[in-house]
Amino acid sequence: MKKELRIFIAGHNGMVGKSLVNYFTKKKFGKLILVSRKELNLENFAKVNQFVKKKKPHVIINCAGRVGGILANSEFPTEFLNENIQIQTNLIKSAFNFNIKHLINLGSSCIYPKYSKQPIKEEYLLSGKLEQTNEAYAIAKILGLKMTEFYNKQYKTNYISLQPTNLYGENDNFEVKSSHVIPALIN
Repeated sequence: MKKELRIFIAGHNGMVGKSLVNYFTKKKFGKLILVSRKELNLENFAKVNQFVKKKKPHVIINCAGRVGGILANSEFPTEFLNENIQIQTNLIKSAFNFNIKHLINLGSSCIYPKYSKQPIKEEYLLSGKLEQTNEAYAIAKILGLKMTEFYNKQYKTNYISLQPTNLYGENDNFEVKSSHVIPALIN
């Protein structure tokens, strides 16, 4: 079954997506469903729905989204909010529409309050003011987290939202003006 498992990795050309593709390929795990942004606009619900219906994945992993550092988030908050909300919403709704049992939605650690007690615990979520420089992105990612939570509660789905922290590494964006702090420092 593991070799026949069809896994759609949305955002497979990004840093996390590429790492997953490499991992699954190396382990010979599953049949990967990969499609570029040019081939499938994840912001278009009709196209996403049609794609999921046609490909029938067993698992959807959402690594897609608009990402960037403090400067990019500060200059383009509307784009960060809109694009990330659309992508998450479309993938989650399509998974539900076609009875996809397993969905993993990647969020972000920026969903936690700016002045959170350390070390951060899961229960601190939504307990304080967000960091202003990436608030739009954080709100979009909170929406994805809550959407999976509500689908699980109402429809008994098994969707998971993960909040990775401070990711950096191979295939990251090292451009000083648009990257996150660690890649910018490495550059």
